[in-house]
Amino acid sequence: MNRRLALAASLAAAFAVTGCENVREQFGLAKSPPDEFKVVSRAPLTLPPNFALRPPQPGVARPQEGTPRDQARRTVFRLEDSNPQGVDQVIPDDGRSQGERALLMQAGAAEAEPNIRQIVNAETRTIAEEDESLINSLVFWRADELPGTVVDAGEESRRLREAQALGEPVTGENAPTIERREKALFEGIF
Repeated sequence: MNRRLALAASLAAAFAVTGCENVREQFGLAKSPPDEFKVVSRAPLTLPPNFALRPPQPGVARPQEGTPRDQARRTVFRLEDSNPQGVDQVIPDDGRSQGERALLMQAGAAEAEPNIRQIVNAETRTIAEEDESLINSLVFWRADELPGTVVDAGEESRRLREAQALGEPVTGENAPTIERREKALFEGIF
């Protein structure tokens, strides 16, 4: 009977405890991470240049930090940067609004490389050529072969007409020939 009574009491206690919302917090099992929207970075501690400064007052805001709103305003609008030239002198009016041109000026569009596309294409072409020669050496197992000579169409047409007029075969001594190169060991398999 005592066992049944103990079992019933423990079940009743378990049900009572599970009904409480803050049981995990009371036992220290719940995690309470900091609110990521309330975290504010603090300015680093530095030695002031003037030792005659008064010591800081407890509870007073730090003068070098300001409020988070002031920090955001300085970060977004770069208030410390001084630019003597206006937007109109740096970026011409080409249909963009004043705000767009100001944003481009702050982003440094005036100092952009004018032929950046050609520079990137040349660098990419160099990398692609190096990769292609490596692939060819791995697949064909031999050095790159230079293509044959290019036949001048006008000169070849003149040579064929002369051979025909003289009654000679067109496959004479100056006729261009195609020489097939030998295939690599596994070239025709795949």
